[in-house]
Amino acid sequence: MKLKNSLQWLCGIVAASTLFAIMVLTFFDVSGRKLLSQSIPGSLEITEMLMVLVIFAALPLVSLRGEHVVFNSLDGLLGATARRVQRLLVNLLCAAALLGMGWLMWGQAADIANAGETSAQLQIPRYPFVYAMAVLCMLTGLAHLALGLMREEATEDEGSVL
Repeated sequence: MKLKNSLQWLCGIVAASTLFAIMVLTFFDVSGRKLLSQSIPGSLEITEMLMVLVIFAALPLVSLRGEHVVFNSLDGLLGATARRVQRLLVNLLCAAALLGMGWLMWGQAADIANAGETSAQLQIPRYPFVYAMAVLCMLTGLAHLALGLMREEATEDEGSVL
């Protein structure tokens, strides 16, 4: 439980502070454009990179809280055992997919770092953002793995019905 709270706190802080940075950047960029006829150079690049962090930092939070899109039109037809098996299978499938994607992203980040790829305008290295995506994707996969292996009562008590 303490690890879950720490993960939620860390991801929440990263997502919230990054979103705040995007808001501040956009405010000054638009203000400069309107008042001084001068925008902030590279603001679009910075916004794009920060959006990646917002999305991937929020991913573990969405999964842990069970706030993602769920189609439960057949749940009324399934018994309790079938729903438990379904929850286990869905979470294990999500865990495998997210852990696999994280592993592939990690390799891609290494390739990007070796190639020295940077953003077009500001020449910001791309690899730290891809490494962050990989780590956050793997954390989300581990969250789904934990949710799949948890007892059903524990997930229902916390509002994390998948």
